[in-house]
Amino acid sequence: MCGIAGYFGQGNRDILESMTRTLVHRGPDDEGFFVDANIGLGHRRLSIIDLSPAGHQPMPNETGTLQLVFNGEIYNHEALVRTLSGHHRFIGRSDTEVILHLYEEIGEAVFSRLEGMFALALYDKTKEKVILARDRMGKKPLYYGVFGGTIIFGSELKALLKHPHFKKELDLRSLNKYLLYEYVPTPHSIFRNICKLEPATYLSFDGKTALKKKFWEISFDRLPEPKNAFTTAHAVKGLDATLDQAVKSRLMSDVPLGIFLSGGIDSSTVAYYAQKNSSTRIKTFSIGFREESFDESKFARQVAEHLGTEHHGKIMNADECMALVPSIAELLDEPLADASILPTFLLSRFTREHVTVALGGDGGDELFCGYDTFLAHRLADIYEKLPALLRKKLIEKFALNLPASFNNFSFDFKAKKFISGYYGSKQYRNQRWLGSFDRKARSALFAGDVWRELEKENEFADIDSYDREAGTEDHYRQLIYQYLRTYMMDDVLVKVDRASMYNSLEVRAPFLDTAVVDLVNSLPTNYKLRRFTTKYILKKLMEDKLPKEIVYRQKKGFGIPLADWLAGGLRPFVSDLLSENKIKAQGLFNHEYINKILNDHFDRRADNRKLIWTLAVFQLWREKWLD
Repeated sequence: MCGIAGYFGQGNRDILESMTRTLVHRGPDDEGFFVDANIGLGHRRLSIIDLSPAGHQPMPNETGTLQLVFNGEIYNHEALVRTLSGHHRFIGRSDTEVILHLYEEIGEAVFSRLEGMFALALYDKTKEKVILARDRMGKKPLYYGVFGGTIIFGSELKALLKHPHFKKELDLRSLNKYLLYEYVPTPHSIFRNICKLEPATYLSFDGKTALKKKFWEISFDRLPEPKNAFTTAHAVKGLDATLDQAVKSRLMSDVPLGIFLSGGIDSSTVAYYAQKNSSTRIKTFSIGFREESFDESKFARQVAEHLGTEHHGKIMNADECMALVPSIAELLDEPLADASILPTFLLSRFTREHVTVALGGDGGDELFCGYDTFLAHRLADIYEKLPALLRKKLIEKFALNLPASFNNFSFDFKAKKFISGYYGSKQYRNQRWLGSFDRKARSALFAGDVWRELEKENEFADIDSYDREAGTEDHYRQLIYQYLRTYMMDDVLVKVDRASMYNSLEVRAPFLDTAVVDLVNSLPTNYKLRRFTTKYILKKLMEDKLPKEIVYRQKKGFGIPLADWLAGGLRPFVSDLLSENKIKAQGLFNHEYINKILNDHFDRRADNRKLIWTLAVFQLWREKWLD
C-alpha cells in the first residue's frame, strides 16, 4: 500500500518531490521519483509484498518505455505471473511488475484482468501519454485535475495542492452536496476543477485530450447458471467457497497481518475464514468504549475465543477520542462527516503496533442489505398504506414529541429520522434518512445570496445517474447499487483508507472481491433481505460456524457517544468553530440558524449531533486547507 502523485505537462522535480512528500504517512518505507521532459511520477512505499529493492517505484519495464506508480494490491498476481513468465523476465516478486508486463501484452485491457484494489498512473513513452486507473469498487483513492495541457494527480488532495496549477477555490455545489450526503460524492471534489476518478475507470491523457473508459460494471445478473436453479443450500455452498477464496487470497503478505474484529457478523465472518486458512493463530484487534450503549468489545472477545484467535483488545475513554477532534482535518483534506473515523483511527493506530496489514468486513452491509435503512424501506411500504389521519394525528404526533435521547441509535432518533425522510420522492428517501441537512434545512443554513445560487441545483443528480447505471427497476437492487457507489465508496472506504493509511496500515476488504460482489448481487433480493431479516444468506452460511447470538444479534455499528460529547466536553470547541464572528466573516452561512441548532442540542431539546458535526468538520477543514 502506498501513495502516488505526479503530473503530465508542466512541472519539475522540486514540485514533484513536494507533492509526493505530503503522502509520507501512506508510505514510510521508501520513496522514488521519475522525471523526464513533461512527465513526473512520485511514489511513497509501504512495503507489503517483496520487501527488497526489486519492488521500488516508479518501476520501469525492461526497455524503459513504460513507468508505473501503483497503490494497492493485486491478489491474482501470482496466477498472472505464471501466464507471463514464459516471455517476460521478472526481477522480483512484487505485483507491480505484473501490471507492466500485462500492459505490454494487452494494452489498456490490462485493468479488467486485475483482481484487487488499486489506483495507479502509467506513463507510456512510446504513445506519449499517461494513464490513470482505479479499481472496480473504488477501494483506493485517486484525485486529478486537468489544466490546459497539464494533468495533476495524487492519492490525496493534499498532494495536488503543492502543484502551482492548483487553485484553492471552494466548489459551492460540492459543499451543497456535502451538507446533504456528509461527504462529497464521486466524481466531484470540494475544490473547483478537481475530480475523483470514478471506480472501474481508466483515464488517458496525451497533453490535449482526457478520455475516460469503464473496464467493468456492477451487474445483478452474473450467476453462472439460471437463478431458478439456486436453492438456499446451493447459494450457501457457493457463498462459502467464494468467501473462502476471497479471504485466502488476501492473507498474502510478507509482513505481519491481522483482522479488525468488531464482533459483528461481517468482521467475524472474515476472521472465521482467515483462521480456517491459517496454520497459526490469526491476530484479531478490537477497541471499545466505557459507555455501554456504544461498546461492542465483549462480542469481539466472544468471537475470538470461539475461533481461537490471538486477540488484542483495548478499552478507550472519551478523552482519548475527543483529543483527536482538533487534528481531524489533517486526516481529511476533503470534509467527511462520519464521526466513526475517530474510533477507526484509534483502532488503526492500536492495530499498527502489532501488524502492518489488516482485513476488515467493509462491504458486507451494502451487499447483504444489512443496514437499518433497508428495514426502514420495508416499514415504509407498510406505512404508506395506513390512513393519512392515523399517520399524521397519532403516530407522527407521538414520535415527534418523544424526548431527545443521546444514546446510540435510540428509538426517538430512529423514529424522528424515519418520519423526516419518509415524505418526498421514494427514489431519494434513502439519502434523506442517511444524510444531515435536507433541502429545507439547507435553505435556512445558507446565507440568502448563496442559497439563491444553489436552490435550483439537483443535489440528487448523482443518485439519478446511479439508478440509470444500475439497469434494474427493482427498488432494493437500486438501493444496493446506490450504497455501493455512494455511502460505501465515498464514506466508509474513505474513512478506513484515511484512518488506516495515516497510521501506515494497509486494510483489505474480502467482501469486495469481484467474485463475491458478482455472486451476491446476482442472488434474488430475498436471499439478502427476507421480510425483516437482513443478511439472510450470510446468516444461514455462518450459523454453524459462529455463535448464534453473534450471527443473529442486532446491528450496532462502530459509533461513539458524539451527542453527549458535543453537549459536554466538545461544547467549547464547537462553539468556537461555529462562533458568530467566524460564520459572519466567511459569509456562507446564517449564524442565527446555527445558533438555534447548537442551543437546542446543548439544552437537550433535540439531538442535532449530525447537523453540528457536519458543520464542525467543514469548519475544521476550511481552517486547515482553504483559509
